[in-house]
Amino acid sequence: MERYELGRLLGQGTFAKVYYARSLKTGESVKEKVLRVELVDQMKREISVMTLVKHPNIVQLYEVMATKTKITLSLTMLKEVAKGKLKEDVVRKYFQQLIKADDFCHSRGVYHRDLKPENLLLDENENLKVSD
Repeated sequence: MERYELGRLLGQGTFAKVYYARSLKTGESVKEKVLRVELVDQMKREISVMTLVKHPNIVQLYEVMATKTKITLSLTMLKEVAKGKLKEDVVRKYFQQLIKADDFCHSRGVYHRDLKPENLLLDENENLKVSD
């Protein structure tokens, strides 16, 4: 964890905590997802898939760090899509980006199986990124 300055807790679920972090090398904001080691098989699958699907509309995995008790993933720092009614041109842009990401995954034999609003995020330029 010496490569990142860990910040505030952004959220947590049953098996993971997500923190804001900053790369000490680049200064870039990232998201640190810390998981309990019991999820090793699931995490190995997720990590191998994320290395296959490098695409502008898919969350980028920067680094994987592991100890005996935790697995930490450094991911692109993103925000949720605004709730409520969106303008048609914005929805069209997001939908086109989603289709491009999904098509890219399918061309590599990867199928998301859990596309839902919570897994559709935005980068600092308001471009859609598919997560999870």
